[in-house]
Amino acid sequence: MQTVLVVDDEIAIRETLVQILSYEDYRVLTAATGPQALHVLEDRPVDVVLLDIKMPGMDGFDVLARVRDTHAEIPVIIISGHGDIQTAVQAVKCGAYDFLEKPLDRARLLVTLQNCLQHRQTLADRERLAAKAGRSTPLIGQCAAMQAVRDFVAKVAPTEATVLVTGENGTGKELVVGAIHAGSPRRGGPLVEVNCAAIPADLVESELFGHEKGAFTGADRLRIGKFEQANGGTLFLDEVGDMGEQAQAKVLRAVEEGTIQRVGGRETMKVDVRIVAATNRDLAAPASGFRRDLYFRLNVLAINLPPLRERTGDVELLLAYFMDQLAGAMKTRTKTFSPEALSLLSQYDWPGNVRELRNLVERLLILVPGPVIKPADLPVLSDQMAGVDAPQDLFRCRDFQAFKAKAEALYLQQKLRDNRFNVSRTAEVLGMQRSNLYKKITKYGLQTQAEDSP
Repeated sequence: MQTVLVVDDEIAIRETLVQILSYEDYRVLTAATGPQALHVLEDRPVDVVLLDIKMPGMDGFDVLARVRDTHAEIPVIIISGHGDIQTAVQAVKCGAYDFLEKPLDRARLLVTLQNCLQHRQTLADRERLAAKAGRSTPLIGQCAAMQAVRDFVAKVAPTEATVLVTGENGTGKELVVGAIHAGSPRRGGPLVEVNCAAIPADLVESELFGHEKGAFTGADRLRIGKFEQANGGTLFLDEVGDMGEQAQAKVLRAVEEGTIQRVGGRETMKVDVRIVAATNRDLAAPASGFRRDLYFRLNVLAINLPPLRERTGDVELLLAYFMDQLAGAMKTRTKTFSPEALSLLSQYDWPGNVRELRNLVERLLILVPGPVIKPADLPVLSDQMAGVDAPQDLFRCRDFQAFKAKAEALYLQQKLRDNRFNVSRTAEVLGMQRSNLYKKITKYGLQTQAEDSP
């Protein structure tokens, strides 16, 4: 629930706004004077301020100036009965998000408030993604495949073309997308990420295109979608292969026409976004269920990232990079790898790719007491080594039901490993509904990736 601070010396205005906003499921705080408002801001978290201008003592412009100095992240909407153009211009110049004239129009108030809060969220997301990009791994590697990736990014980033990035989980697809955005003319605009696999199928359209209030059960307020949030920037459709057919059709229209329509809305809106998509699936395969026309629209420029097992010469570089990075973050001394440990790590298959390698370095940095990491310090890395004692474990089962459950769990775990922990692909190979496989993963507590995500 989002919190609105109403600052007005007229009790009738405060009570009216409390009634309107509470009905819309906002948490409402009130203040009758400027000093009271500043006191509330010091004590309580606030998402937006509705601020009157004409108040005794400290007026609204004085309060606005103080808020800009001490709580710059909180947007302020000015409300005033003195609604001349000069006052409105002055309010915006002083840092107000918008100006509303009394008597307040309820519909305009709610739309302005929702847009203001969505704008704040977009800015916060942008800062988060910028911070993430600042901490992210550069495209490290001396092998020919990684040089080809860097050359690709340098060529396509300055263009407006749609890009499709493919590769296994953990190969760094999001890093390539970040590099493309950072090297593009849109670098000053937002980079908005959508994980299509993490959104329930019935909410994908709302997440992408937004919805009008009352569009469906639970749509109690207007929502701005990711396409609108990314206007003027880059929209990153991660795991795009998991998007449903209906959402694919709407994305195709948005890509081709540059227009969107909110769920439940009638207005068609123009959006200016560059689409960059990523997936670990083969979208061209008939079994993928992905629309051919959308695939060809996304596949204007494409790059496939090599798995780490195909660039073993880069393992030592990555180990050194993550050791320096993580030791710096933890404010501890780096450790070195013995030649024997490096040899073992260079021979490892790395099913979780670079993400798995990073997490291994972090674990070793924390757990290994000495300055040198030796083979004895390495966990069981190979999935061939995992489960060596499985037959004996099966024979120790107390009854046939326990044996069947154990055997099924071991079988499914191995199939997940064989398919690089891609649940959709594993379900296809097994001829099983994905939802059923998820239930068994939960039932048996199966491992669904090579390492925990960082």
